[in-house]
Amino acid sequence: METPLPIIKSEGVTPTEKVLAGLCERSFLKLWCYPNPLNEKGDELCDVLAVFGDHVFLFFDRESQILSKENKDTWTNWGRWKKKVVDAQIRTANGAERYIRSGRGIYLDRELKVPFPIAIDPVSMISHKIIIAHGAKKACEEFSDNNIYGSLAVTYGDNSFPIPFPFMISLDKENPVHVFDSHNLPILFEELDTFYDFSSYLDAKSLAIKKYDALSYCGEEDLLAHYFLNFDSATKRHFIGTPDTDINFVMIGEGEWSDFIKQECYRNKKVADKVSYLWDEIIQRTCENTLNGTLLGNSSPLTGRSPIHEMAKEPRFHRRALSEHMIRAIQNFPESTQPIMRNLTFMSSFYEDKGYVFLQLKVDRIKDYENEYRPKRQAMLRIACGAAKNKFPHLKMVIGIAIDAPKYSKRNSEDFILLDCSEWSSEIREQFQKENEGIGFLMSENLAIQQKTLREFPVTHGIEKKTHVKVGRNAPCPCGSGKKYKKCCINI
Repeated sequence: METPLPIIKSEGVTPTEKVLAGLCERSFLKLWCYPNPLNEKGDELCDVLAVFGDHVFLFFDRESQILSKENKDTWTNWGRWKKKVVDAQIRTANGAERYIRSGRGIYLDRELKVPFPIAIDPVSMISHKIIIAHGAKKACEEFSDNNIYGSLAVTYGDNSFPIPFPFMISLDKENPVHVFDSHNLPILFEELDTFYDFSSYLDAKSLAIKKYDALSYCGEEDLLAHYFLNFDSATKRHFIGTPDTDINFVMIGEGEWSDFIKQECYRNKKVADKVSYLWDEIIQRTCENTLNGTLLGNSSPLTGRSPIHEMAKEPRFHRRALSEHMIRAIQNFPESTQPIMRNLTFMSSFYEDKGYVFLQLKVDRIKDYENEYRPKRQAMLRIACGAAKNKFPHLKMVIGIAIDAPKYSKRNSEDFILLDCSEWSSEIREQFQKENEGIGFLMSENLAIQQKTLREFPVTHGIEKKTHVKVGRNAPCPCGSGKKYKKCCINI
């Protein structure tokens, strides 16, 4: 097998770009985000490009200290800051999106010899254009005592009508671009630190922008709190807005995030999520091996379907359950002096048609770890995946994870397998049954099956849901002018 070459990534150029790159690598994981990619002319395409499945995230990081100048009035400085940091970057973002959709080359090096390692389908891609705007926080705080954090206010609608006060950005709802700032950028990446969670939030936001004549909020963190507090039990997804079909404008008030993080359910979630990062650590190790060119096997997480790619699809709260299962299985591995012992755990995925098997092995006196033992462990793992499909016929995919039992091994390694079970003939089923006869995976009459209800936000006394502001055509405008909404500044 040809040894893969290492992938050399940029770490960002400016201090704020380096912060952004670090946040992306922690949230999106190292293998699927790349700082400072270049177009075929050698010009920077964006500050970070992250790709996972059909989702393409284009990040643009810009900073200006224009608002700190004292020789100009606030309006003048605000106009110049917004033009440089927001308006110009929106044009750049739209241009970068068009470039990617054209199918032209993307590169990681100035010599244009290292192509972007992830294939992007220009037809099916779902683009998310995100601008990180730095340099307005202090001026924003000083402008209004009501601004808790110095976050930028945002309104999506028909931006032909100007906003009558600074530090509120009007964005086009027909071609939405997301604008984060210095304060809420780390909040968003800490609270939405998986591809599933981050893309689900942006998808819900895009739906709300499309649904309403206008969506307005005082800070992106306030919109995030509103999103967390609204959950549709039918679709099992959070949403933005209201089920009330008579509402055509939604404004999220100041302080939603400040109130939300004081709730018990939020504190419980942060504690419960700590264990979930075991799942991330397993994925990150394989990502590093791929980037370093040291990954063994015949599957690459960068191309096509792979076990690691499927593992990275899991949302944060389900990674919590998967990690808990693995830790419990490790702790409960049988105490024995036998030279060979094994333990298999089946774990459900967030996705109903996917499952995981976690295999631990204890084998004494291994002579050739890499060339003799690991191939046998991989073969056993494959049989375990087939046994899981035979046990649970609804599965269309089984991911296998195998390690040496940590109770008995000072060294360790991981093997991963993806078994596609979407087409499972009687011949395949019988073949796996035959291979499993001498092993007996998932065939014991004493097989213990546990069911557990997961809550993203564990509660004791319930969530204190703050009612979001809903504005109709004849309601007072939320800007505080006292005029009717349809005749005031944000008649959008």
